[in-house]
Amino acid sequence: MNRRDFLKVSALAVSVTSGMPGFLARAAAQAGGDKTLVVIQLTGGNDGLNTLVPYSNGAYYAARPNIAIAKKDVLTLNADLGMHPSLRALSKFWDAGQLGWLENIGYPNPNRSHFASMAIWHTADPSQAASDGWIGRIAETIGDPFCASNIGNATPLALQAKDFSLPSISSVDGFQVKLPAGLHDPFTAMLNTPRTGEAGYLQKATKQMLLNTARVQKNLSKYRSGAKYPDSKFAASLQDIARLIAGGNGQRVLYTSLGSFDTHAGQRAEQDDLLIQLAEGLAAFQADLDMQGLADKVVVMGFSEFGRRVAENDSAGTDHGQGSVMFVLGKSVKGGIHGDSPDLESLADGDIRYKQDFRGVYAQALDSWLKLDSKEILGGSFNGPKWLG
Repeated sequence: MNRRDFLKVSALAVSVTSGMPGFLARAAAQAGGDKTLVVIQLTGGNDGLNTLVPYSNGAYYAARPNIAIAKKDVLTLNADLGMHPSLRALSKFWDAGQLGWLENIGYPNPNRSHFASMAIWHTADPSQAASDGWIGRIAETIGDPFCASNIGNATPLALQAKDFSLPSISSVDGFQVKLPAGLHDPFTAMLNTPRTGEAGYLQKATKQMLLNTARVQKNLSKYRSGAKYPDSKFAASLQDIARLIAGGNGQRVLYTSLGSFDTHAGQRAEQDDLLIQLAEGLAAFQADLDMQGLADKVVVMGFSEFGRRVAENDSAGTDHGQGSVMFVLGKSVKGGIHGDSPDLESLADGDIRYKQDFRGVYAQALDSWLKLDSKEILGGSFNGPKWLG
């Protein structure tokens, strides 16, 4: 097999593994710990006001005569705020002090474009100058492209690094090299032929890729759990995350998404269903971690690219807004409400004014949970709510 054919077949192997970057990887032990951050992206712009409901505020009901959550249905958290009734499965975590809500989260000069705002959250750069993601920088800092993975079909910008792309795994069972019929023997022979230079580098990279994919498949056998997950794609992705954590594959950050929360029309039916998927999936995931004795090693952080306008529109929906809420979940989380409730009498062009920069939330995850230097990864110092216990 000549050099050109070798490169073609090796490229095929890389593509089959959805970008599994065994090459360039250092030992995952260099990550500096065994704790995992799970990031949940609520794609499309989740409506924070109907998620964490200001049920004591008359301005909320005046602005939303058709889509507001009725006071009788709110899952009361304190005298002013409560959760959407679809989040009932998370109530036990609130009662146990393991669920935190972060109010008025956003960034300077808010952007209502899905693409632009999501890019800002992914790069942690409101100036939109950065081309790599904040999780990609984690991988570069640790020196291991396999220290973070997306569970889904396409790698988000958050997991893009300058020198490599972190893997996306559509299904952990299918995360392995499967060569087309007739290529196994020539591929094996190619890998065992001594090579130098560029071809030698790619040969070594391919061998490491095969070892890493085999390791993942072998480690999946370590997963033992009787947890019952709902029948949804989101829940399946959370179970795959639990399987990867149980397997001890060295990933420090695991990422997945749920959506779309772009509720311009008929919001109640759409958001209500998505929040049920979110809550029931996370409840099963936490139960799974508990059964495996891993719950104290994992925290979940959820975000959306922006909130929605305070006033409902003529289609019983809401349009793109600015400030919104984030949530954090886990045994190491400091439960409660972090931040002041939005002032619905003082809006920014009909939107909630952000008071807390999301990079401050990222910073605590980096500094206090992953034990990494947030200044290096985020490009500056950012203060935020103290959401870890």
